[in-house]
Amino acid sequence: MTMDAAAESSESRLSSSQLNKNKPFHNDESCPKEVLPVRGCGSRNTSPSGRIGSRNTSPSRQKVVKTKPRGLDEETVATFGKAVHPDVQMEDNIWAMLPEDLFNEILARVPPFMIFRLRSVCKRWNSILQDNSFLKFHSEVPSHGPCLLTFWKNSQTPQCSVFSLPLKTWYRIPFNFLPQWAFWLVGSSGGLVCFSGLDGLIFRALVCNPLTQTWRTLRSMNYNQQRQLIMVVDRTDKSFKVIATSDIYGDKSLPTEVYDSKIDKWTVHQIMPAVNLCSSKMAYCDSRLYLETLSPLGLMMYRLDSGYWEHIPAKFPRSLLDGYLVAGTQKRLFLVGRIGLYSTLQSMRIWELDHAKIMWVEISRMPPKYFRALLRLSAERFECFGQDNLICFTSWNQGKGLIYDVEKKVWSWIAGCALQSYNSQVCFYEPRFDASVH
Repeated sequence: MTMDAAAESSESRLSSSQLNKNKPFHNDESCPKEVLPVRGCGSRNTSPSGRIGSRNTSPSRQKVVKTKPRGLDEETVATFGKAVHPDVQMEDNIWAMLPEDLFNEILARVPPFMIFRLRSVCKRWNSILQDNSFLKFHSEVPSHGPCLLTFWKNSQTPQCSVFSLPLKTWYRIPFNFLPQWAFWLVGSSGGLVCFSGLDGLIFRALVCNPLTQTWRTLRSMNYNQQRQLIMVVDRTDKSFKVIATSDIYGDKSLPTEVYDSKIDKWTVHQIMPAVNLCSSKMAYCDSRLYLETLSPLGLMMYRLDSGYWEHIPAKFPRSLLDGYLVAGTQKRLFLVGRIGLYSTLQSMRIWELDHAKIMWVEISRMPPKYFRALLRLSAERFECFGQDNLICFTSWNQGKGLIYDVEKKVWSWIAGCALQSYNSQVCFYEPRFDASVH
């Protein structure tokens, strides 16, 4: 091959790769269109190889002599430099006779959201999600990983989108199976999601599995009044509990109630001691429930095993504007909040509770560039919640989401716009088909 022919062949391959690079990929079924913006399609390309059809006066383009390379036949020359993807023919007679247990094991390793979409393929695939053999394999494979579930109502129609952190993709899940009174997103645990709301004059709660589209309304509480709720799931005995405590604006004389799915009943426990709560946000870790208090200053801890409250005199850091309790893995308890009275001096910090010394120890600070992008004004409100050692920050006005990995010490933005609804509620979510509401 001459130098002129080699230049033409090299430039043609570069132009082809440039076209393939700029070709957008979009999955209309796996995520909402507005969630995954396509980039690069309208960007300006100023490189010579990117200007297809433009005049090129380089010496290598003035005269081209085409010759056949040595040792290559005509077919090889035609396909030289192109990726060859041979079609793999799947034999129907082999895959149709696949053993049931092997089929279930393969399907159990498919990402849950893709299995959810495959329900419409045939009746067999729709019914297999309730098959005990498939659920057994699904419970034994590693978890899909953490996700973010956003819930909001658009013209009284429930809407739900889930962001998979491992796949970095948004998925839309239909939520029209819930009753109209389910308005407040309580939280998620072990693949189940809890909602509460007012059914007429009765305060109710329900638990559902978004993947199986099953739900269950819990029995009425002993004291019919709006309460602050939190749900915990025990996967070992396949049960869950819902804890109802006093709200920051509610009646402080109401006793704590705990719902146990194994007995399908609310039980009455100790009344929380007279304290002034500074937040309705709660954190649950190591079979203990924590709330922030102003008077007496510190934390109120509820032991689920004994049913009693206890005060922990852990003083908050100075100049703390707003604090959120976040539960980590095992016994780790974090405090997240802003420090500083003036907007130019504010910063977001993370502390961890030293249980032995009963004091908060600073472990990390949000970099200033992330803080300014998340909260542009000093008075802007934000939400903070966590799961395991992941902490998520969402801004009410900016519609942005930021995640911090405590172990890896890494900050990362959440791609997409599903957080931009002003009335959206967000929580961490673990997708599981084997999570039962009964």
